[in-house]
Amino acid sequence: MTIESILGAIVIGAIIGAIGRLLLPGRQAIGWILTIVVGIVAALLGTAIAQVLGVETTPGIDWIELVMQVLLAVVGVGLVAGLRRSRV
Repeated sequence: MTIESILGAIVIGAIIGAIGRLLLPGRQAIGWILTIVVGIVAALLGTAIAQVLGVETTPGIDWIELVMQVLLAVVGVGLVAGLRRSRV
């Protein structure tokens, strides 16, 4: 794993996590670091699920894979926010 791929995962994770957080209604009591971590995990899981389901990769943006990643980020942000709320 190179530095470029690690930085790319962080940037993509931050974008996916932020989109997921924006799409989730209400206020989430989690910080941006947790949002980025959830986004990275959602991006990795979304890519893995897309590969297992045989989503065809095309030149340019893979919209089906991107939608899977964002939906997983919405679920992840909701779960993390709910777990943090129940602990307080």
